[in-house]
Amino acid sequence: MKLDIRLPLGLLFLVFGVVLGAFGLVGNKGIYDRSLGINVNLWWGLVMLVFGLVMVVMGRRGERKASSEAASAGDERGTGHH
Repeated sequence: MKLDIRLPLGLLFLVFGVVLGAFGLVGNKGIYDRSLGINVNLWWGLVMLVFGLVMVVMGRRGERKASSEAASAGDERGTGHH
């Protein structure tokens, strides 16, 4: 059994990225005085969002590739040619 962790990991990062980015947008701007005025929550939320999107896309692409390989292997077995 192959375990592809890209989809659940990507979804997890997507959710956390959205939550963190939203907090960065609507949160108190005074908390960023210690980070030289850089909205760290917004930027890291965006980074997590992009990473999550990349993982989801790669996971979906891997699923399609695996299903097409399984279908072609089934076609080869059904014809009687080995």
